[in-house]
Amino acid sequence: MIRVTRFGVSMDTNLLRRFDEHIKKRGYSNRSEAFRDLVRDRLVKEEWAWEEEETVGTVTLIYDHHQRELQEQLTEQQHRYLDKIVSSMHVHLDENNCLEVLAVKGKARDVKDVAHQLISRKGVKHGKLVMTTTGKNL
Repeated sequence: MIRVTRFGVSMDTNLLRRFDEHIKKRGYSNRSEAFRDLVRDRLVKEEWAWEEEETVGTVTLIYDHHQRELQEQLTEQQHRYLDKIVSSMHVHLDENNCLEVLAVKGKARDVKDVAHQLISRKGVKHGKLVMTTTGKNL
């Protein structure tokens, strides 16, 4: 069973008002859960700073599938990192553009490398690595 500790936080009134507006927009039922999420988010960011820590995330790519040899290059890179890419999804957005989402897992340093190798390809219109945690340390 998880133990819960209660503690107080002093905060500028305007900052608290803005925080309350923020959590209301996000659908939180109370300040505690919103505060816990902020703390978790910060801890996850720290995990990613530890280059050797096992992490997970997603790499999202938007690209023009007519770009010469791009699909072949992306596939080649994905095969090169078979041990880091655990799943992929490909969506045809329209007659020109594709969305590719890759689930990645490995040491933070390696996952970042995989993402940079894919995102930096000529013809990738937009790419983003979203980093999260395996949840083991939370």
